[in-house]
Order: sequence, then C-alpha cells, then structure tokens
Amino acid sequence: MRLLLLTGKGGVGKTTVAAATAVHAARCGVKTLVASTDAAHSLGDALAAPVGSTPTEVAAGLFAQQVDARARGEQSWREVQEYLIGVLDALGVDPVAAEELTVLPGAEEVLALLEVRDQVRGGPWDLVVLDCAPTAETLRLLALPEALSRYLDRMLPVERRVLRALSAGRGAGTAGRTTRRGGVPVPRDSVVEAAERLHAELNGVREVLTDAATSVRLVLTPETVVVAEARRTWTSLALHGYRVDGVVANRVIPAQGRDAWRSGWAAAQAVRLAEVESSFAPVPVLTVPYAAAEPVGTAALADLGETLYGPAGAASARALLAAPTGEAPLRVERSGPEFVLVLDLPLARREDLELGRRGDDLLVGVGSARRVIALPSALRRCRVVGAHLRDGRLRVRFEPDPELWRPL
Repeated sequence: MRLLLLTGKGGVGKTTVAAATAVHAARCGVKTLVASTDAAHSLGDALAAPVGSTPTEVAAGLFAQQVDARARGEQSWREVQEYLIGVLDALGVDPVAAEELTVLPGAEEVLALLEVRDQVRGGPWDLVVLDCAPTAETLRLLALPEALSRYLDRMLPVERRVLRALSAGRGAGTAGRTTRRGGVPVPRDSVVEAAERLHAELNGVREVLTDAATSVRLVLTPETVVVAEARRTWTSLALHGYRVDGVVANRVIPAQGRDAWRSGWAAAQAVRLAEVESSFAPVPVLTVPYAAAEPVGTAALADLGETLYGPAGAASARALLAAPTGEAPLRVERSGPEFVLVLDLPLARREDLELGRRGDDLLVGVGSARRVIALPSALRRCRVVGAHLRDGRLRVRFEPDPELWRPL
C-alpha cells in the first residue's frame, strides 16, 4: 500500500494536482483512492463528480472520498472525558470549566486521520492519494497523533493498570457504580479500555503516516512568498518525521511570448524555479505549465497527469507506487561508546534551532515548529554530551550515564 499526501499554500492548486495524480494512477491500472481532509470540499469540483463521506467510484479504478468520520471518534473519547470531568469535580473545579478543560484538542482532525488509517490498512487500494488542507493546517494535523498520545498519557493516571486490578478486586457488586479513592473517582474498566483503545488508534495512525511507503509531495507556484512557505514546510515535516519525495511547481508561465507582461512573469518565475531546484535538491521538482483552460473533470485531469508523470502505462505505475528512498528522518546510530540520535532538518538554520532535554524526552524546535521526541529506552539511560547541525542534519550525541547504565 502506497500513501501519498499532497499539500501546499492555499491557492496553489494542490487539490487539482492531487486529483490529476489519482486519475493518472487509475489510468495506469492502479486501483486508487483519492481522499480529501480539506474543509474546503473542492475535490468533487476538481473531478466534476459528486464526492461523499464514503469512497465512490468516479472513473474506472478511481474512487473518491471527502473524509468525515466524526461519530466514531467522539464515542471513543466521551467515556474518558466523563471520567476526567469527575476527577476535576472532586478537585473542586467548576463543571463548565471542567467540560472545557477535557475537550480533546484537534478532535475533528484526529477523526479524519483515523479514517485515513482504516482506508490504508483495510481498503482494497494500491494507492491512496490524500488531498490535505493548506500547509499550516496540515502540519498541525500530522503532528497530532504523537502529541495526543502524550496528552493521554499525562491526563490519565499513570497507575491506570493498577487501578484496573483494584477495580476487578471490588467484585461484581460495584461494577456499575463509581467508587472513590481519597475523594477522587477510580476509573471503571470501560474508561481504562476506552483510553487504551484511543491511545492504540493514535499509535496506529502514526505508524501509517511514518511508514516507509508514505511520503508527502509539496505543491507550490514559483512566487517568492509561496516558495518561502514551502521551504519552511519541508523543515517542519522533517522535524515531525515525514518524508518529502517531490515538489510540484504549478502554473509555470511558458517563456515563449512577445508581450512584455508574459515575458516579465516568465523571467521572475525562472528565478524562483532555480531557487526551488537548488533549495530542495536532491528532491525532484516537477513542473506544470499554466494551462490554457482550467483542468476540471477526469479527461482534463488525465492530460495534466501525463504532463506531470509521462504517458500512462506500466512504467508510470511503478514510479507512482515506488516507496521513497533514503534513510528514515529520525534514527539512532552507534559511534564507538556513544549513541547518536540523527534527525533530518533540511534548510534549518542554527540560529533558529532550540534543543533541550526533559526527563525521557528530547525537545526540538525550529522556528515556530516544536516536537517532543520520546527517547528510546537505551538513550533514557544516557546523558547528552553534544549536538551540532550541519548540512540539514541534527546530530545529538549521548553517552551512557554510569549512575543509570547497567550492562546486561
């Protein structure tokens, strides 16, 4: 299963490129689902076909879906939320404030990701093309699974499995009632199970999004502001562990033409395109000329797909389904007695980098983007002895702490 996510600044044509990619894949014989998490709901407009909340066939081998999976996720969280409200009530927190404090952050986005996970893992597709929201929303969306797993760990009692055992020991007579321990309600089995189920689902989403067969493709137009945002997006995606396998430069004005207006735009875009190719190397950059007419409907999108990927056929199918190459964005290496945590941060500057450690977590920030990385067990017993950023790669060095490290 191949998962390809497309995003870009609003208005650059990412939905059109996503739809064209999916149409082209289907014409190559690849069973394809194109789905959208963008609240703008413009995927159906691009395909010139009705698109609903369940996959619908819009052409041979091509299915489309506007992701909307609210109900299931709300049920998963509601029981946990009721327990947390009870805890806050026992601590004297106002009921209205307790309700607000226990709202699951990013709930709607999480529900969309759960649906994407199910389609990738259980759907009959060879390729899933995901039309994401504009870059700012997409970055928040892709950071949510990891962040919410940490949120659940902190909001629920650390000893929840112990409490489950205590709950079991109370006997069947108390199964339906809320018991208290020191004035604080003890979570029922169903609450613990709901929390653990949601935690497992979030981990499953993260596994799908960071799988070796998943990658992000950035769509941009060759303009100064758009290119600057795309550069920052690449850095932020890498920070959160996502691979970018290509850049699509859309609406490129052909250099041919006699009028000064077109010549001026073509010259300005040529400068930006050179900047894009230099900045994103070795990531391939595909260009799409400004079309004479708006590409709407599967026939026009098929033409755009051939412009992007070449003639439909087996070779093009293999290229679309090929997993991105290269090392994982986050990895741990051994260097003599030391461990080295390596994190790809393309285009990051040293002056924008923040780095710190808090307990078993490593905190990394680049500009406005932040990530809390849970350290592997081996590194938790080590101390940080150095770090440097060079050639778009952060290397953090750890050495075993004699007070914590016990050889087997």
